[in-house]
Amino acid sequence: MSFIRVLAVLAVAFFIGGCTTFTDQPASALPQGATWGLVPIVNYSQAPQAGERAEQILLSVLAERGLQLRHYPLVVQTDLPMLDDRERLSQALSWAQSERLDYVISGSVEEWQYKSGLDGEPAVGISLQVIEPATGRIIWSKSGARAGWSRESLAGTAQKVLRELVGALRLE
Repeated sequence: MSFIRVLAVLAVAFFIGGCTTFTDQPASALPQGATWGLVPIVNYSQAPQAGERAEQILLSVLAERGLQLRHYPLVVQTDLPMLDDRERLSQALSWAQSERLDYVISGSVEEWQYKSGLDGEPAVGISLQVIEPATGRIIWSKSGARAGWSRESLAGTAQKVLRELVGALRLE
């Protein structure tokens, strides 16, 4: 194999690997039959309501894995939905404790945008956590980021990231 072919193969491998990044904290398998809930995903991105968008995609991805979740109730403040994600998360965790849920899934959106430039490829960065509401202990976490291709949608890129994250969640 010529030097140029080797270099081309390495460049393609580096490019493909450079578009996706995932980290996680290994954990033992969690019981699928436990009582699961979904609490808010906190939005740290510049995109309005990126957390809520990620939650909706996450619900369908988790349903693919067979998890039936209870969704936190809408928190209303003076006839308007509460906009402070951290306060919504705090109230949702209190709700999960009162409902005696075994586990809840939460997380954060770090990036949710189309990159500027000619191609405008979608870029998504999301972290997920499984929390034990009774103790507040985080028992599993994983983060992932991906830049999609220029013709790819932001929701499609987010779905790929969330599928990868949820795929690493070990259920028994």
